[in-house]
Amino acid sequence: MKKWLLVIAAALLLTACSAKSSAEPGKLKEINIGIQQSLTPLWIAKEKKWFEEAFEKEGIKVKWTEFQSGPPQFEGIAGGKLDVTLVGNSPVIGGQAGGVPFKEIAMTSDGVKGNAILVNKDSNIKSLKDLKGKKIAVAKGSSGFDFLHKALRKAGISPKEVEIIQLQPDEAMPAFQNGSVDAWSIWEPFISLQMIEHDAKILADGETVGTYSPSFAIAREQFIKDHPKELETFMKVYDKTVKWQNAHNEEAVAIYAKTKNLDKKVVANVLKNTKQFNVPISKEIIKDQQHTADFQYEIGAINKEIDVSKVVDNTFVKKVREEDEK
Repeated sequence: MKKWLLVIAAALLLTACSAKSSAEPGKLKEINIGIQQSLTPLWIAKEKKWFEEAFEKEGIKVKWTEFQSGPPQFEGIAGGKLDVTLVGNSPVIGGQAGGVPFKEIAMTSDGVKGNAILVNKDSNIKSLKDLKGKKIAVAKGSSGFDFLHKALRKAGISPKEVEIIQLQPDEAMPAFQNGSVDAWSIWEPFISLQMIEHDAKILADGETVGTYSPSFAIAREQFIKDHPKELETFMKVYDKTVKWQNAHNEEAVAIYAKTKNLDKKVVANVLKNTKQFNVPISKEIIKDQQHTADFQYEIGAINKEIDVSKVVDNTFVKKVREEDEK
């Protein structure tokens, strides 16, 4: 994680030295939206071109950029190349500790079952305690990274007693399937994919460990200041998409399956495990995030203590909710 924090610092420096940014005051010509492999409503909106339709009315183009995990998205925000996206709980903490200028503008999932530690069907690993001395794949700085460390602590295992292999999902998947690593700390849809298509087993998830792994909509701070109306448009379209997905489960499953080339059974299981919403970030979630930040500082994952409430801005999602009540 410390390595990508250095990358973020470099990106911040480059941004400060550059006169060009999509967030400069004046008319916005392009909005840059990040999207991960996770099955979030952004994929539905992208497929249906709802953002394109909304922003076209304002003469704004939509640019999509796909990412493997959360930390690289903060490099994009730090470099002024990404305006808004969805991300998990651990990357926002790393981003804040790294000085990236962003705000959490809504909570999009509580993530109770969104992260898990997987083992292969023939593995002799039956409990968290059996992980001692084993190789575990995880993406550095991701929600899976945070979840792994919390699970190890619950089992009374020091991170030094396991071999943590830092791999992005596209690298970790083959390593897990061929047995190069003994376990994989990962999120959906990879959990359901491995369980349904390869009979992998869940060793632990948020329910068994007793922790949240919430996801958030985030926006670049300068973008918020310079283009609040455009951010309101983003939030309205995202909210519309969440409501549509929750009301049209079968059609949503079909869209995700086609778009991401996944079996419908896998998609249906993912949607069952990861309920999507668009709500203000509650005091309970802020408190839980603070515990996570303190934990990450304690284990050396971030290099300074932070107050997570400083990056919370519920202004835009509250406007959406207020309009619902009218």
